[in-house]
Amino acid sequence: MFILIPLINNKCKMFLCFLFFLGSGLNDGQWHEVRFLAKENFAVLTIDGDEASAVRTNSPLQVKTGEKYLFGGFPLQMNDSDHSLFHHSFQGCMQFIHVDDQLVDLQAVEQGQLGSFANVSIDMCAIIDRCVPNHCEHDGKCTQTWDSFKCTCDGTGYSGTTCHNSIYELSCEAYKHLGKTSNYYWIDPDGSGALGPLKVYCNMTEDKVWTTVYHDLQMQTSVGGNSLEKVSVLQLNYSATMDQISAITSSAEYCEQFISYSCKMSRLLNTPEGNPYTWWVGKANEKHYYWGGSGPGIQKCACGIERNCTDPKYYCNCDADYKQWRKDSGMLSYKEHLPVSQVVVGDIDRPGSEAKISVGPVRCQGDRNYWNAASFITSSSYLHFSTFQGETSADISFYFKTSASDGVFLENLGNTDFIKLELKSATEVSFSFDVGNGPVEIIVRSPNQLNDDQWHRVSAERNVKQASLQVDQLPPEVRKAPTEGHTRLELYSQLYVGAAGGQQGFLGCIRSLRMNGITLDLEERAKVTLGVKPGCSGHCTSYGMYCANGGKCVEKYNGYSCDCSKTAYDGPFCIKDVGAFFEEGMWLRYNFHSPGTSMKDLVSRTLLSSTDPEITATNHNLNKEELSFSFSTTKSPCVLLYISSYTQDFMAVLVKPSGNLQIRYSLGGTKEPYNIDVDHRNMANGQPHTVNITRNERDIILQVTTYNLPAASDIQFNSPKALFLGKVIEIGKIDQDIYKYNTPGFTGCLSRVQFNQIAPLKAALRSTNTSSHVHIQGELVESNCGASPLTIPPMSAATDPWHLDSGKNKYIFLFFFLLFLLLMFCWLFFRFVKEHNAAVVLLCSIRYVVSKTLVVCVD
Repeated sequence: MFILIPLINNKCKMFLCFLFFLGSGLNDGQWHEVRFLAKENFAVLTIDGDEASAVRTNSPLQVKTGEKYLFGGFPLQMNDSDHSLFHHSFQGCMQFIHVDDQLVDLQAVEQGQLGSFANVSIDMCAIIDRCVPNHCEHDGKCTQTWDSFKCTCDGTGYSGTTCHNSIYELSCEAYKHLGKTSNYYWIDPDGSGALGPLKVYCNMTEDKVWTTVYHDLQMQTSVGGNSLEKVSVLQLNYSATMDQISAITSSAEYCEQFISYSCKMSRLLNTPEGNPYTWWVGKANEKHYYWGGSGPGIQKCACGIERNCTDPKYYCNCDADYKQWRKDSGMLSYKEHLPVSQVVVGDIDRPGSEAKISVGPVRCQGDRNYWNAASFITSSSYLHFSTFQGETSADISFYFKTSASDGVFLENLGNTDFIKLELKSATEVSFSFDVGNGPVEIIVRSPNQLNDDQWHRVSAERNVKQASLQVDQLPPEVRKAPTEGHTRLELYSQLYVGAAGGQQGFLGCIRSLRMNGITLDLEERAKVTLGVKPGCSGHCTSYGMYCANGGKCVEKYNGYSCDCSKTAYDGPFCIKDVGAFFEEGMWLRYNFHSPGTSMKDLVSRTLLSSTDPEITATNHNLNKEELSFSFSTTKSPCVLLYISSYTQDFMAVLVKPSGNLQIRYSLGGTKEPYNIDVDHRNMANGQPHTVNITRNERDIILQVTTYNLPAASDIQFNSPKALFLGKVIEIGKIDQDIYKYNTPGFTGCLSRVQFNQIAPLKAALRSTNTSSHVHIQGELVESNCGASPLTIPPMSAATDPWHLDSGKNKYIFLFFFLLFLLLMFCWLFFRFVKEHNAAVVLLCSIRYVVSKTLVVCVD
């Protein structure tokens, strides 16, 4: 804004114009106070009483005002009869106008007794206060213009035109299915509801996710010790409100909280028939007189349930009142009573009485809301619920899957108002409603079929600003609301999910239906409704892709899980490496046959069958096998992996003295093993490397390079016996190079080791049905062996000195021919020395720059 001040300069008589710029966002439709004070050589402008940001000038000036003050604008021509030409006219309202601390009588102006006016409504303000009532939810800040309002949602944890939508997921379960790992996350259990977000720890190492909420009470908090107080009250302050925690426990499948009472001459529940000295307070401020490991209505501790208390006359160890320390502890698992908010400890006022209290965080597993589903099996099937309350703000979200091309998802009616979501065609979802301004329909068109029996997500929202519809990750369709007209959605009928009013009903599954932050219990209603079944099968068709590394998706009533038992990985999605660090001399042996197995069935067909259904063993001889593992080491040479047999067949993966990786196969039919030098880089560099080997008869595929066994070689790996990691401890003949590299053994890390469907390291580190096959020498320490390993790229023909088409072949041939002549010379010379009884030592060394090969001849 600016103020025009007529001034008289000290040096000459003329008008000067000073511009004062101050304030921001003053066009927000709210009342603002403006004060201007001018004295000789001094002027100050203040907005809304903010002295700190006031504008001042100390320029030499004299202020002389005329007979008239003009408010709202000033005419371009100073003519009393012409009010048509005004410069920058003000649009808005003014009140409490003061001049020289005197309130201007606007009624006198209106009656013509004082001044004049034009195009002004006196004694009223025509601006509509669009921020009252405040449509900005969750403490969003409302600002307005002449004809609209805007919500600022910064720092609220919500987004959208009215700060209605939570920016966080509803639960740890939702984060898990976004591919997140264990960590602290913000969740919003009621979505757009009033509870607000809270920070929890999500443990995703198991099939079902654990959600943990912490408090501030220290473990082993001491109470008593000759205290003058008869009772001690311990208050637990959580990182969330009781309502927020209640939202988590109510939707969880199971909750628990550890509680412990360590005592010395301090009785606990005063069993068997006395009044308890100590109790805990749970949800709804109710007192509870049972302890961890017991249940509601039973005044006992865990030892009383299990009948193993220190003194069998009592139901708690501490009730025996011993002078020695005793303890009663266990899990509280009746989730309707959790969390523990307070512990009241009595019997601490006697000499020598002491007690220590420990209360763990509240932990909940599973999310019933996320998988709450119903199956609609006929076109006339429907579920009904109470009327949807979404007058000025409504959000609806759910998942669906179907093979039908159309059907109504849900509908709620009023006299003329209504709201409806439906599948209009195989590629269209419609959101329609009427709040009294006429029907509105928003349609999202998908480029892909939506009736593909896969899960799809629908999210619809309507508020006084706009309406929107989104399907999956497609761009949302948005429709602005009219600036004037009806804004309230008034519904009276029941809410119908599925068929309604004779329309084509929905055939398929609907899951996790939430309306304004409340999850509708589809399963419970479906249990008592004909034509609708609780739950929904076929989760693996949509989520099976998340089971990685050969993990198998297993259907469950309320979700799915990944079976990692036939993989070398662990975790809920089979993506966690299972590895171990090997110290020098340590080794692991995995026997392919179970202890006590007869020679007739040396090798289990199930264990040795490949993950590929075509790679199976009709007997204990293998035509095909798959091997993969990751390793890191700084020492060479060593044996990484060795597979023995009851014949002379074997397979080995070695690190040569130079640090190069070598694969050795001996399947019979040839005098020497077939060797594959994988790469001429140093693999003993401490970095993680991955090895993937697949053999199909004579074809060996290593990463993306294919090798062929000699034509004379057998195509079967006969009678595999055992798999060794780190070192080979085997009876019988062993390849000489392997025997040489076997000492002192492998030092480093091995992980994700898998031979067909056998995971030897996992069998050693986890309790599996094949753990009895494992024998370990030394202490096996689990390690993840680093992050994503480096891969071994194939060597091109141009750079491979062993390739038949290489341009370097003639030089290589010449080098080896000369080397052969030199060795022959050394051999003849030594024969000559021996025949003449001469004591001569000859050292012959040649260093070839390209191959870095060192040849030493020593007598």
